[in-house]
Amino acid sequence: MNDDIRIGPPPGLMMALLPLLVTTAVLILQFFVFADFTPHIPLACGIMVCAFFGRLRGIRWTQMEASMLEVVKIGIPAIFILMAVGMVIGTWILSGTVPMLIYYGFQMISPSVFLVATCLISALVSLATGTSWGTVGTLGIALMGIGEGLGIPMYLTGGALVSGAFFGDKMSPLSETTNLTPAVCETDLWSHIKSMMATTVPAIVLALILYAWLGAGYADQLERTTDITTFRETLADTFTLSWITMIPPVVVIAMALAKLPPFPTIFTGAALGGLVAIGIQGESLHTVFDVMQNGYISDTGSGAIDELLSSGGVLSMTWVVTLTFFALGFAGMLEAYGTIDAIIQRLMRLIRGRFSLVATSSGTTLAVSTIIGDVYTTLVLPGRLLKGQYQAMGYKTTTLSRSIEDNGTLSSPLIPWNMGGGFVASTIGVPTLVYAPFAFACWLSPLFGLLWGLTGHFIPRETHDEAADDATPAPDYQVASGHSS
Repeated sequence: MNDDIRIGPPPGLMMALLPLLVTTAVLILQFFVFADFTPHIPLACGIMVCAFFGRLRGIRWTQMEASMLEVVKIGIPAIFILMAVGMVIGTWILSGTVPMLIYYGFQMISPSVFLVATCLISALVSLATGTSWGTVGTLGIALMGIGEGLGIPMYLTGGALVSGAFFGDKMSPLSETTNLTPAVCETDLWSHIKSMMATTVPAIVLALILYAWLGAGYADQLERTTDITTFRETLADTFTLSWITMIPPVVVIAMALAKLPPFPTIFTGAALGGLVAIGIQGESLHTVFDVMQNGYISDTGSGAIDELLSSGGVLSMTWVVTLTFFALGFAGMLEAYGTIDAIIQRLMRLIRGRFSLVATSSGTTLAVSTIIGDVYTTLVLPGRLLKGQYQAMGYKTTTLSRSIEDNGTLSSPLIPWNMGGGFVASTIGVPTLVYAPFAFACWLSPLFGLLWGLTGHFIPRETHDEAADDATPAPDYQVASGHSS
């Protein structure tokens, strides 16, 4: 925080946690009593609870507001990216890019590899669209139905679906969580994605091996492929499936590898999708603009396909954008009140070296994910808590951003009262704790993060000084956790 915002010593730990606990109680009330987990209003209440307790400590509203706006400002670039992502999703469906990926993705399904194919198809769609929820809520429903008809237990299909969908979301430059997390940790998007490969790639590979082993036991039951054939025929009848539709994602990947800024990269992908839609699908410029704003509305006559492909547009990101504002504002108010400082001072007692730093990052993120249940707050708070400590100990904050996504984004569908767990369970009709053990990639990735923290692999330093002692104790908190103006 700026020096003029920091308000004396933080309160005691219990007093510091009160605003967090009250907000958590409101979230639990809404989820269990009202059966509606939309965390916007509980987070807004949390902001005012912080303001109330802050006034009791003598903190002026203008000081708290300055802190809140300082943190919100961090997320502004990610919010612009989110709106560009909405455009991309819409034009990539209109152009035939997403249908093309789904069409050929279904070709990978054969009697012996259904679970592997489910994981891979959901990963490809989620990677292309940047949304795990959209993948689970659309393609996931189709896959669950196909799996049930083919004799695969729903909990296995659900686990493979969640593994693939959340893997793709986590690694996609179009994902809101993948954009928000590096912004909070003050690193760039492409460095963040590169860092996550160290944990996510081995996790998904091992998960695919496990799905292949499990699926082999059901090979004799996998005989019905009518649903898949009908799905593919409907896509082929509705869209012109040409290799040209792959130009937008290829260009976006090339621009990403060239480490060009995210917003122009993603907007270029949206614009190219619009051009392909005009040239290949015969759409008008007016339709392209409408889809970029309002999203694509599918009308194929197939309920599953129409639900799958009706998505995208700037307005589709309103829910996420407003939630991001509330989550960032809540984190800023917690800083102003002193909750962040009080927790950091307690955490600093646990950090003695590289492994304890990584383990504390993982544990803190998982704790927030479990207690709060809101994925956006989960991504924001640990970054604000521990960013300064990584910098003080000489480690790049890409390790912190990776730990946050490993334990925040990927834990979301594994916790019944979390946003992700509640959404997935209600969508696929399988209780969270039933499919969670088989969502292998989601819990293997954090374990690889702890392994690298223990061994030192894939934990880069800010400098090239290889002689630095990883076990050097953290400096005094007031130095370690300072925020730039």
